[in-house]
Amino acid sequence: MTTPYNRPEFEPEIGLEEEVGEPRKYKVLLHNDDYTTMDFVIRVLMEIFRKSETEATHIMLTIHEKGVGTCGIYPAEVAETKINEVHSRARREGFPLRASMEEV
Repeated sequence: MTTPYNRPEFEPEIGLEEEVGEPRKYKVLLHNDDYTTMDFVIRVLMEIFRKSETEATHIMLTIHEKGVGTCGIYPAEVAETKINEVHSRARREGFPLRASMEEV
């Protein structure tokens, strides 16, 4: 007996399984400028990126010396949220601190 579910046109197509993998990751970068204070950068790193004072100081010095530093690696939505938080807090405090993201 043929039912709607065992007819050939109702057979599931083979090979259509989507590969589910890890979401793409992005590193969040802070960029050096001539106006944002080192103390503010350290505060941002500790409060937004949850870095210890030692880690935050190390990243801040990297930003100061090399022009850019990595704050963390996150899925796209998290990275975008953190960048928005940095920009919002920097503007509120009167600093031009810039953050960006780059695929890992």
